[in-house]
Amino acid sequence: MSNFIIGTAGHIDHGKTTLIKALTGHETDRLEQEKERGISIELGFTYFDLENGTKAGIVDVPGHERFLKNMLAGVSGMDMVMLVIAADEGIMKQTKEHLDILNMLELHHGIVVLTKKNLVDEDWLELVQEDIKDSLEGTFLENAPILSVDSVSGEGIAELKQLLSDMSEKIEAKSDEGIPRLPVDRIFTITGFGTVVTGTLISGTFKVGDEVSVYPASKSTKIRGIQVHGEASNEAHAGQRVALNLSNIKKSEIERGDIVAPPKTFTNTMMLDVKVQMLKDAPRIIENRTRLRLYHGAREVLCRAVVLDREYVGPGEEAYVQLRLEEEIVAKKEDRFVLRFYSPMDTIGGGVIIEPNPPKRKRFDENALKEIELMETGDSNELVLNKIKQSKGYFATMKTLALELGQSNKILEADISDLKEENKIHELKVYSENYYIADSSYQMLVQQLKDHLSDFHRDYPLRDGAIKEEMRSKYFQNVNSNVFDVFIQLLESKSEIKVKDKAIALYDFEKSYDDESRAIYNALSKEFEEGAYAPKNSFEIIEAYSQKEQPLVNEIYNAMLIEGTLIKVSNIVTYHKKYYDEAIEYLKKHISENGGITMAEFRDKLGISRKYAVAFLEFLDSQKITIREGDIRKLYENVKS
Repeated sequence: MSNFIIGTAGHIDHGKTTLIKALTGHETDRLEQEKERGISIELGFTYFDLENGTKAGIVDVPGHERFLKNMLAGVSGMDMVMLVIAADEGIMKQTKEHLDILNMLELHHGIVVLTKKNLVDEDWLELVQEDIKDSLEGTFLENAPILSVDSVSGEGIAELKQLLSDMSEKIEAKSDEGIPRLPVDRIFTITGFGTVVTGTLISGTFKVGDEVSVYPASKSTKIRGIQVHGEASNEAHAGQRVALNLSNIKKSEIERGDIVAPPKTFTNTMMLDVKVQMLKDAPRIIENRTRLRLYHGAREVLCRAVVLDREYVGPGEEAYVQLRLEEEIVAKKEDRFVLRFYSPMDTIGGGVIIEPNPPKRKRFDENALKEIELMETGDSNELVLNKIKQSKGYFATMKTLALELGQSNKILEADISDLKEENKIHELKVYSENYYIADSSYQMLVQQLKDHLSDFHRDYPLRDGAIKEEMRSKYFQNVNSNVFDVFIQLLESKSEIKVKDKAIALYDFEKSYDDESRAIYNALSKEFEEGAYAPKNSFEIIEAYSQKEQPLVNEIYNAMLIEGTLIKVSNIVTYHKKYYDEAIEYLKKHISENGGITMAEFRDKLGISRKYAVAFLEFLDSQKITIREGDIRKLYENVKS
């Protein structure tokens, strides 16, 4: 393994910092207060070369219970841990608590280092080792090697280095796939360089020059420099201890626990759906609305626990819980976390994040619990399909899926390809963006549209179909109009519907006029055509018919509007298409030759009153055919191009 992060854990004064100095030659206590008191308060970091040439970073965590939150901030990204136990004292309170935390965070690799062996004889050392083995049963360190050292004289240090080197070769390297994500555990400034943040890169790759954001504040910045294990580098890879020099951002704008990631890759959340696992000997239970401390990455957040599937969660139990946070964070599915009681600050459990951006859940809601269970146990295809089904307006994009699932485009593309092959989703190409809809949602929408059109044709048999924009407003109000257009084109290509001008109809629908209707149609067409540029008020034309005939006349008039034979430019002015087109043709020619047209010029050319000229031109403005600049109209496309 080319990059290797070793962490320490253990009770205060059991020799973690001294052990690291013996291994690396470096002092990890930086603060004067730490050196004066002889205890670690803040996280310490250093690095050294293993026997096989691997660069190993070391995270030294505080052992005092008062600084446990600092210890938790350093655990993120560890590949293995050295559980440090003083031979003269054995397992103590913080040893046990640190071990519980490491178990909950699902570390898989570690060794036990017995320090201060020079203070005890061989018989005592053997007794301590047996006690440790008993205490580690059922933990990830159950079969871990136990090595005794004297950090002062150096006895056992060479063997420890070799053991660390051997173990590093058995640990699988972190993948560079996925969204780059760095939980910040330290922030400082360097004169001449500015703000620097450090942490363990837990996924992806960063390069010098990358645009990044600091979440949850979403502060935009840029990586101006990278150090890996204290050496300048052009890029950083998952699994490395990294320092990022960030430009145009102040130290005061970043907090421990913030996440550095590419822009628009994470969505802030105030709620988390989680699976909680309580410690078997947890000193507290979690009741509904219990206030807790959540430790995620390097951040501590206060929250309330809404227990979803039972009344309370007791020692050793598992449960679905929604954590309602008191401040925003960003998180990813399958992130691990630790829970401590609000006060007193006892560690009581931990678990895994199932849904980082959930809706507000009700307790004992069977549908919600099924959804969470699917999110927990379903494969990635199922999770992507479920997210598409939940998408606002039924359609999802790669961008929204990546945000909500915290996955890279490469991984999502593979899932989407599988779902398309299985006909579980449909893809719509809208310009440069692909939109996805679940087959179940697609079938539902198609049926809704067809049912609507069937009813419409029954009620309005003389119309070409329902107005396209009205259909969009009714069934696709949360969808971009371009997506709706492509969806309609898809249905048209499958002979489900047909489109004529502004109307949508069932594919096999044909409007039909009987003799009476055809006579009225022809009469209306003639009436408006004879009106030329100054037609009669449409209400007057309709009212000229008998009251018995008026409903049919009104229906035929509306049908002519939908099919485009008539164009209604205002509540009282309707033009026949022939004269509407002629007027626009004249207007465009005049503007082309003169650079614009006034209302008076338009009025005089057509020989109409001001009432008709104003109505016509204002309608063209609303249709973005013309645009008004003072008293002059110009062509919209020329002004806006």
